[in-house]
Parts: sequence; structure tokens; C-alpha cells
Amino acid sequence: MSENIKFSKSVFNKNNYQKVVDTSFKQLGVKSIQQQIEEQPTTEEFFELYNQLFYNIPELGSTNSHEYLVKTSGEYIDFDQNQEEIQALQAEIAQLRTELLDAQRQIIELQTGTPLANPQ
Repeated sequence: MSENIKFSKSVFNKNNYQKVVDTSFKQLGVKSIQQQIEEQPTTEEFFELYNQLFYNIPELGSTNSHEYLVKTSGEYIDFDQNQEEIQALQAEIAQLRTELLDAQRQIIELQTGTPLANPQ
């Protein structure tokens, strides 16, 4: 009871092999870096999603929250440095307002000849 079995073998040269045989890992679900980059949302798409999800995002939390977004974005743009500059400018504005008020009080006193009560 012996039978002869015929085996056949297909051979491709190196140039035709990649044209005929798919050597990618598509079946495993592995995506190339280029595919991953192309699937990333654009900045415009991100903000559309953000606006849609705004009220679903928790206010506070170490990750995935509005607090997290504020902290990480603030660090990225060096927000604390800007805050220090803003506070310094606000203090300067307050000082200049005080000086302007004093100068206006002095002008009125000189024009009327009557001393005004100092509000300080």
C-alpha cells in the first residue's frame, strides 16, 4: 500500500518575492509608525473632540481632568513665569494709581486753596 506523493515547490527570485508574497504583519494588528501618525487627530479634530467631551471631563484629578490639562499646559507655556510678571505689573499699576490720585488731590488743593483729607 505505498503511494507516491508528488511535492511541488514554487520558487521566486529575490526581486519577485516581495511582489508576490505579502511580508507585512497586517494579520497581527501591528501598524506601522506612519499609519499610527496618520491616525492621530489633527489639532482641529482634537479641539472638536475636547469641546464635545468638555462636560464629561472631571474637573479635578491627577490625570484625565481639566486640572491636569491646566497644569500640563501651564508647565508647557511657562505660565507661572507669566503670572509673576502679571502680578508685578498689577502692583505697578496700583502704585501708579495711588500716585495719580495724590497728584490730582494736590492739584485740587492748589486750585481751591483748601486742604483735602488724605484718604490713607
